[in-house]
Amino acid sequence: MTDYARMYRLGFTPWERYGPAAGAQLRSWLERESAERESPGRALDIGCGRGQFTPELVNHGWQTTGVDLVPAAIEAAREKDPDGATYVVGDATDLESADLGGEFELFLDVGCFQGLDANQRAAQGRGVTALAAPDATLLMLAFGPSIYRRMVEGVSRAEVEAGFPEWELADVENASTDGLGWPMNRTNPKWYRFRRPTR
Repeated sequence: MTDYARMYRLGFTPWERYGPAAGAQLRSWLERESAERESPGRALDIGCGRGQFTPELVNHGWQTTGVDLVPAAIEAAREKDPDGATYVVGDATDLESADLGGEFELFLDVGCFQGLDANQRAAQGRGVTALAAPDATLLMLAFGPSIYRRMVEGVSRAEVEAGFPEWELADVENASTDGLGWPMNRTNPKWYRFRRPTR
């Protein structure tokens, strides 16, 4: 797993260059989500970092919480978005301990899940499921496996699905690589959209 705290301290955050392209696609996904729901509910941005994508959820009407393991990133997100989302320091692999305040109808993961090992991915999946409202949606952007996996991480579709066994994979789309430098632009990133079946 990437040492994000160290990289923030060094000011080396190459993943943030992906913002414009990923943000445009995220807006499209959120518009689809709005069309399928009577109204937005609560949203959780997992691994939100400095709040690059969290405000987009707020802008689409979601009552939004961003969670990240790095305190400095959370502090920066609060400064950037003081009147928008709520930001909480917490572990993506132990979401139930983060005191997030109940169920969520929407989960967003941009680049967090892909950096976890198999046990951590399973733990994140359990945490998301425990916090999910009936008919919740999970949106995930992840790099695919590649020969550069040790450098930039990545997960296969099978690994993504294995992390959320109680969810149904509704859509998979290729993600734009605009703004990604080498070798991230060689990782075949994808967007995944899961729905939790209504019980």
